[in-house]
Amino acid sequence: MLAFVPRSTFQLESGEQDLTSYKFNKNVIDHLFCSTCGIKPFAYGIDKEGKPTAAVNVRCLDDVDLSTLTSFAYDGKHL
Repeated sequence: MLAFVPRSTFQLESGEQDLTSYKFNKNVIDHLFCSTCGIKPFAYGIDKEGKPTAAVNVRCLDDVDLSTLTSFAYDGKHL
């Protein structure tokens, strides 16, 4: 489950040294993975308006009750 926020509002508090970067396909999104467990906590990219964006895996955030969030299905296959 991802939450998209302006890059300027995203601040990583710790663990940067444990992340590994990978860029898929067109190399436009910087996916960051934990080099120990492999989870992807967030990624950096540019939104449709050209603004720097962070996609945050909300399952990696403390004190977030997923049942209170509204999710939207996204069919990226048929873009």
